[in-house]
Formats: sequence, C-alpha cells, structure tokens
Amino acid sequence: MEKKAYQKTSEEVIQELASNAQQGLSNAEVQARLTKYGANVIEEAKQTTLLQKFINQFKDLMIGVLLVAAVIAAATGEIVDAIIILMVVVLNAIFGVFQEAKAEEAINALKEMAAPNANVIREGNIKSVKADELVPGDVILMEAGDIVPADLRLIETASLKIEEAALTGESVPVDKIAENLTDENLPLGDRKNLGYMNSNVTYGRGRGIVIGTGMQTEVGRIANMLENAEKSETPLQTNLRQLGKALTILILIIAVVVFAIGMLGRDESWVDMLLTAISLAVAAIPEGLPAIVTITLALGTTRMAKKHALMRKLPAVETLGSTEIIGSDKTGTLTQNKMTVEKFYVDQKLYNSSDDLNQSGQLLADILALNNDTKEIDNELVGDPTETALIQFNRDKGRNLVQLFSAKPRIDEIPFDSERKLMTTVHQVEHEDNLITVKGAPDQLLERVAKVLIDGEEVVLTSAIKEQILATNHDMATQALRVLAFAYRKMAQMPASLTSEDVENDLVFVGLIGMIDPERPEVAGAIAEAKTAGIKTLMITGDHRDTASAIAKRLGILDDNQKDAVITGAQLDELSDEVFNQKVDQYSVYARVAPEHKVRIVKAWQSRGKVVAMTGDGVNDAPALKTADIGVAMGITGTEVSKGASDMVLADDNFATIVDAVHEGRKVFTNIQKAIQYLLSANLGEVLTLFIMTLMGWSILAPVHILWINLITDTFPAIALGVEPGEPGIMNRKPRGRKSTFLSHGVKSAIIYQGILEGVLTLGVYWIGINYPVHANDAALAHADALTMAFVTLGLIQLFHAFSTKSVYQSIFTVGAFKNKAFNWAILLAAVLLGITIFVPGLNGLFHVTPLDWHQWLTVLGAGVLMVTIVEIVKLVQRRMFNKI
Repeated sequence: MEKKAYQKTSEEVIQELASNAQQGLSNAEVQARLTKYGANVIEEAKQTTLLQKFINQFKDLMIGVLLVAAVIAAATGEIVDAIIILMVVVLNAIFGVFQEAKAEEAINALKEMAAPNANVIREGNIKSVKADELVPGDVILMEAGDIVPADLRLIETASLKIEEAALTGESVPVDKIAENLTDENLPLGDRKNLGYMNSNVTYGRGRGIVIGTGMQTEVGRIANMLENAEKSETPLQTNLRQLGKALTILILIIAVVVFAIGMLGRDESWVDMLLTAISLAVAAIPEGLPAIVTITLALGTTRMAKKHALMRKLPAVETLGSTEIIGSDKTGTLTQNKMTVEKFYVDQKLYNSSDDLNQSGQLLADILALNNDTKEIDNELVGDPTETALIQFNRDKGRNLVQLFSAKPRIDEIPFDSERKLMTTVHQVEHEDNLITVKGAPDQLLERVAKVLIDGEEVVLTSAIKEQILATNHDMATQALRVLAFAYRKMAQMPASLTSEDVENDLVFVGLIGMIDPERPEVAGAIAEAKTAGIKTLMITGDHRDTASAIAKRLGILDDNQKDAVITGAQLDELSDEVFNQKVDQYSVYARVAPEHKVRIVKAWQSRGKVVAMTGDGVNDAPALKTADIGVAMGITGTEVSKGASDMVLADDNFATIVDAVHEGRKVFTNIQKAIQYLLSANLGEVLTLFIMTLMGWSILAPVHILWINLITDTFPAIALGVEPGEPGIMNRKPRGRKSTFLSHGVKSAIIYQGILEGVLTLGVYWIGINYPVHANDAALAHADALTMAFVTLGLIQLFHAFSTKSVYQSIFTVGAFKNKAFNWAILLAAVLLGITIFVPGLNGLFHVTPLDWHQWLTVLGAGVLMVTIVEIVKLVQRRMFNKI
C-alpha cells in the first residue's frame, strides 16, 4: 500500500514532486504544472439561472393545486380571488429563488477564504506570488501571521505552530514537525508534519512543499462534499406536499361526484352544475394555507431574531420544533474557544484560579508573564492562546505587568521546540542574579528540577514530592485541563552562548497551571432542558478522546457510567455504515473526527428516521451543516463557509439560544397545525353542507356565498391562529419526529368530527328555516330566508369554532380564549364583513340574501354556541379517558 504524504520523509516527498528544497521550481516548470493541475482555487458551486430557479418553484404539488384554484376562481368570475392566489404563488416562488441563491454562497465563501499571497522559492529566489498561482512542488516559506496557502508537507520547522480549529475543531494551535510519521490513518489533527490550506500560522516559522492545490486540498474536499451534499426535505415541506397531494385527489373526486349527482337527480343545467361542482372544489381548497404558513413562519423568524437566532430559510423555523438530535461541535459552540486558567498548584496544594495568590503564587504569576511572547495591541492580547491565557490570568488578578517587565527585562531566550517541550527566558534583575524562567510539559521539566519551592523555601525534590506533582498533573489532565509546569533558576554569570544544557538544569520547581477552553456557562442548563424536551445532544469534536469525554461530563452529556459512549474517528472508520447505523444510538461523544465523519453521523441518525440539527462554526462543519435537517452556524466565531451552509445562525454563539429556538419552532408547528385544523374542518363543513343539499335536492349555497365565507374566515382568523402564544408544557413533550404530520396527535379525527358537526349544524339551521319559516305565506321568500340562515350559520359557526381550535385537547378557558389580541380583532373583522352582506342595502341583493328577524338570528347564534359547547365536551371526555393534555 502506498504511503501517505505524512508517512514519507521530506526527501521522499521532494523527490516525488521533482522539486528542490533550496532552489524550488523553475518558472517554466511552474507554467507546465499550472496547465496540468490548474489554478490553486476552490471551484464555485454549479450555478443555475434565475429563470431555472423560478420555474423549479412551480414543481410543488400544492402550488399546482393553487394554480388550479386560481383558474377555477377566474372561471366563476371571482377575478379578485384569482389575482390574490396568483400573487401568493408568485411571492412564494420569488422567496424560494432567493433562498436557493443564498444557499450557493457556502462554497463561494470557501473561495473567498483563500490566502491572497504566499512567499515561494523559485529558481533560488524568494518571491511573493498570488496564492492561486501555486502548484504542487512549490516550496513555501511561512512565519507567524501567515495564512497557509495550500496543503503542504513541512520540511523545516522552527517552533512552528499552526491554528487549525476551522478544519479540525481543536482549539489549541498544533506544534508542527518536519519528521515523518509512521502511524496509518491518522486524523487530520494528528498529522503534525502537514499544513492545511487556509489555516493560520500563530508562532515560529517553517518551510513546506506544496502537495495539494485547489480542489485537491482538504478545504477542496470539503467544498466537493458541500456541492454533493444531499439536502433532505424538511418535515414542513414533506407535510405540505403530502397534504397537497391528498387534497388534490379529494377535490377531484368531490367535484366529479357532485356534478354527476346533480345531473342525475336535478333539473339543473349542466353549466349550473359545473359551477356548483367548481364552487365545491373551491370550498375544499384551503387557498390561504401557503400564505398562512409563510406568514406564521415569518412572524416566528422575527421573534427568534429578537432572541439572537437568525433564520436563513423559513421552513427551518418549524424543523427546529421536530428536532430529536442536536449534534454540536465543541470548540466555540459548547466552549468559549478561549483558553483560560482554571487551576493552579503551588506549595503542594491545588487552588482555583479565583483564589488569592500567596507568596509562591505571586512568583508563579511572575513567571507566567515573563516566560511569554504575548503582544498587546489596542488593549487586545495577541499571540498563542495558551500564552494569552497566562497574561489574562495576571490581568484578572490586577497585577501591574508593565512594572514587572520594566523591573525584569528579557535579555535572552531559548524558544520552545517540540523535542524538549520547554521554553526558557533570561531576565536581568537589578542588584540580583539573572533570573531564568522555564515552562513546559510537567514530565519533561521535572527531569531537570533539583528543588521545589514550598512556603517560600527551596526544598530538595524527593521522589515522594515528585510523585505528588505527577499525580496532580494526571488528575488535572483527566479533567480536560492542559497542564504546564513552571520553574526558575538564578545565575550570576551567563554563558557566552545560551544552550539548553547550560541553563535548563538544577531548576527550582514553582508550580503547575491547568488551562482549559471552558464550557459556556449557560450550556449545561440548555442541554438539561433539551433532555427534558426529549432531545439528545451529541458532542462532535476534533479534540482528543480524554478532553472530549471530560468536557462532556462537565456539561451533562455523559455521566460516569458511560465510558462506551465515546468513540474516535479512527474507531468509526472501522465500522461499516450498516453496523454504525445500528449502533449510532450508543454514542454521545465523537472525538478526533474528520469532516466526512460528521456527515456520516448525521446520515446515520437520519437513517433511523430522526430529525437532526447540527451546530458548528468551522469550515470542517459545513458539509454536515448542509446535510443535516437543520444546520446551525455560529454568528460571531463562525466562518462565512459555515454560515453559508446553514439554515440558522446564532448571533450570540449561545447554545442556549438553540433551545429557545426549539421552543419557538414547536410553537410555530402547533400554530400552523391549529390553522390547518381550523381551515380543513371549516372546508369539510362547507363541502358536507353543499354535498347533502345537492343530494337532498335543496336550494344550495351559490359560489359567491362559498367564496365570500372562504375569504373572510380562511384569512384573518387563520392568520391570527399563527401568532397564538405557546401552550403550557410545550417543552415537556417528546419531539414530534419525522413521521409526525400536521394531521397527527388527534388533529385528523378533530377535523373530521368538527367538520361533520359544522355541516350538521348548518343543515339543521337550514331545515329549521324551511320547516318553520317566518314568511310562511311566501314560499320563495321562505326559501331565501332559509338559505340566508344557512349562509350566515356556516360563516358564524366557523368564527365560533376558531376559538375551539386554539388547542386540540385543552379547554379554551385553559389556553385563554381572549388572550391573543390579534385573534380577537380578526374574529371581529370577519364578523363585520359577514354582517355587512346582510345589513347593507344593495350588498344583500348582490349576495342573494335577506334580512333576518330576531328569531332567526337567535337560531343562528345558538348553532354557533352549540358548536363550541359540543367541542368542549368532546375535549373534556378525551382528557378524562385518554389523559390528553
């Protein structure tokens, strides 16, 4: 099996690429390789034209139903209705085009991240060239502050550190080496002799040879994964598509049956019966539904934006409510992406960082600041995150570092290197011996220690004291702390040439510092709340297994008995997709993972039928964000790539905001469900009324009646239901999941019995009007009164019923019948619009209705009250019998 780049020696890589570490490539060879390999750029996403995007929006079945409704409305002379429906369709299409165009920004953002220039050796000369002109075999020089311009095999390093969090998820810069690595299948974060395109050099300098450009880099692989990622249909889109399909079939059947019955059993002309069938079809179509869904989602996004959750795609609002799994990146999402001192150890005692400093602690703090290369620019600390954390520790203690640096200026140093794992600085102290400070890995530093500082006394290092220090180091490491040891030595006469052998021995050990990228303070509570809501939280990180496990325990993702719930990327590679899909519910923490692992995790849960949300902030998160049912990017620390691939952006990078958004998503779904229950039960009542009247040979409601009722009852009250406050205990329910639809959880049965009840009550009022007419001596007027009573009853009964649909099972008195002011005004407006057809002279003639007397109004209003009463009794029985809430 051919060795990978990190397994080969630098000489082997140089030879394979026909290059030269000192001379680089010739200009002629560069041109030849540019032709062969292409420019060092990330290819843009495949673009579709605006016209293609616009046409694609009309392939949805529900949109087809609406277009048919527009044609029907126009055929019946209702031009205004037809125009309104078409406007809704076109606006939805325009919004869809906008969202599709936004989604293409993810891959293009990767292209914008590319390093603008690079220092390259060509024909023996150092040149600054555009990064897109680099080719495999080019020799690159790098130093602190540079962006790695391509994928490199490092061939020389001098204290080189590269920050790769955006790719690997590891918050601490990686110490780079030039030696080859022998292990197979190392994860990205462990390939210490490689540099990755778009990562940042934070310390030291190095030389590397280009082994991959453009789409052949790790970033290029991610771009390719992004372009080929399958974006699953959201639950909302699935529900609407299924509902549209079912309604289309139902509408066709109803129209054909009514037309056939009318032609066989009545003396109506075929034109009149066709118009009747059409009016019935219009009654069955909830033409306001897409507009109501869009408005409800839009209002939800507005509310969520006020809570720092910015929605990039409207359907994602509702998807949040059905989320069952949240796969979260650790660095910058669950943690603060900022190294912080948490513990310090002096005088054989372990202290919290907030504790006061004793004499030994003061000396330790001095060494933390002196043995440090952090720079301060505009009051901001710039440098290696580990070192900036040590300076911040001094700042938090209110210590005067300017005075310290002035009193003990640095005069020499031995930089850190990965072999000895130490850094040493020499400081001049007035009237005293020179002070030598040393920091590094505890095990390495203790090998050079002769004494230990205890309570201000330099005590000889015994094996017992050494074991205690190492045990403390181990305990801190198991808590996910990164531990550094600190020591000093005083020398009156410094050697002419400073070397490790001369000064890094006979040291006096002072103490240990334990640092961590701390968890966000609100995250543990948010994870607990998500657990109560039936949502499983996963941690997915590039960090080492022990670090990830310790952080997960601190956050409540793991408990002490879940040792087998942690899996590494290497272990994941050993599992087939089939085996992993079966075992995926066993794992809660994924450590040392690569981008393809994150996508695999998302797909494994999706294969189990789960709705998956994925959070993240780095380039490495983008493919998983796009693949997940809902991708959540960080707004502050997140890269433009992750934001472009996401459905939602957290403006405050606060994990707790996700839980707030889930609450809002659940509320949005239930409100849309209420609107659908209301619309479909009302439409079923209309259809049943017309169907039975046609079957019985009664005078039936005209198309103008049905269209007017639909206009006033399908619009304002239904939209107002979309802004209902959340029902009590909504976050104590289990997630709906992917299989749940708008008709689940009792909604279908409620639509059926409530629709039948509306129809029966309307027909009953018509029967009363026919059999107990006010104008008994005028048959035509009696029939007109009965039809008017049926028309008003069908309209008013829907307005009364709107109150009952505030909850499927809970009483309207529990949820608050008049709590929603927008709903109250909507009902009042609809009632006024219905009333003017009866009371306004001229309009009643246009609608073929007659004024009613108080007996008739009492009958009509009684039917409305009876509708609410019966529904409330049914709800009460359901609550008592089935323990519904």
